[in-house]
Amino acid sequence: MLTLYSWNVNGLRAAQRKGFLNWLDETQPDILGIQETKCHPDQLDANLRQPAGYTTYWAWAEKKGYSGVALYSKKEPKSVQIGLDIVDYDREGRTIVADYGDFVLINSYFPNGGRDHKRVPFKMAYNTDFLTYCNDLRASGRPVIFCGDINTAHKEIDLARPRQNQKTTGFLPQERAWIDEVVSQGYVDSFRLLYPEHEGAYSWWSYIGGARSRNVGWRLDYFFASDDLQSRIAGAAIHADVLGSDHCPVSMKLSESNPVFKIR
Repeated sequence: MLTLYSWNVNGLRAAQRKGFLNWLDETQPDILGIQETKCHPDQLDANLRQPAGYTTYWAWAEKKGYSGVALYSKKEPKSVQIGLDIVDYDREGRTIVADYGDFVLINSYFPNGGRDHKRVPFKMAYNTDFLTYCNDLRASGRPVIFCGDINTAHKEIDLARPRQNQKTTGFLPQERAWIDEVVSQGYVDSFRLLYPEHEGAYSWWSYIGGARSRNVGWRLDYFFASDDLQSRIAGAAIHADVLGSDHCPVSMKLSESNPVFKIR
């Protein structure tokens, strides 16, 4: 069984001060994708940049203190690609693609549309190109898993106050329609596969107004898998009890189909 985690840490150095390495040591995910690292790996302590037992991979933004993703993996992937080979996105350090042989994992920090919606067109362009990239992998016969902060709540069940947020980025019709398209094209939302009607399951809460203590949140963080992997999805969870960021980790358990691919 493989245990995969994803977590928007909202600044990896800040998360370290809040116990990130203790959490990693206790949780021991086989594969961990993190988003919004807000750093270059050279700025990190060695034990954060290369924790014992893990190989790490990094994508960082040209703009300091912004965006960035990383992958911590107990098994070295067969190959790793940093970015989507599209300069406008890759200069923001949004994507890492790791080929594990029996599936390709894509860890991504999707753009935020902004309070003034100025970045919504950029976000939607990224979403479109990201899905095309996934579909190209599938067309070549590769199973795909993608995870990360997608920055969109899919359905009304996925945020505490849907009526008040109809015109808020992260719940705009075109953003939600993109996830509809993802599902219609054969990708499975692992959490909703197992818990289709579970309410109050959120992965992000505003720092303002005690939103987390009142569970006034949004489900913005996901594991999607191509439908050829659906039978291997053995678990999914949102770890709302884990502090250290305005997001909490989400996870998926994947049963092994290839006896050669063993981590533990």
